[in-house]
Amino acid sequence: MCLAVPGRVVELYREHDVRMGKVDFGGISRPVCLEHVPEVRADEYVLVHAGFALVRIDEEEARRVFELMEQLDSLEELREGSP
Repeated sequence: MCLAVPGRVVELYREHDVRMGKVDFGGISRPVCLEHVPEVRADEYVLVHAGFALVRIDEEEARRVFELMEQLDSLEELREGSP
């Protein structure tokens, strides 16, 4: 199973002629390849897997994914605490 994580594009730049971006994942920024989403702009959201942005998403969709991830994290904590 693959997991793509939403992040907000903070900065756009080119590295070795590859379209890249600095993407914020809830306070942690990472470089991400943006070649597959040429239409994305700063302050927009993307789904990222293994350092590659796969698709542009709107802010509402990003929030839904963040909420789902929080719920999954809470379920995992409950499961770890169960005998």
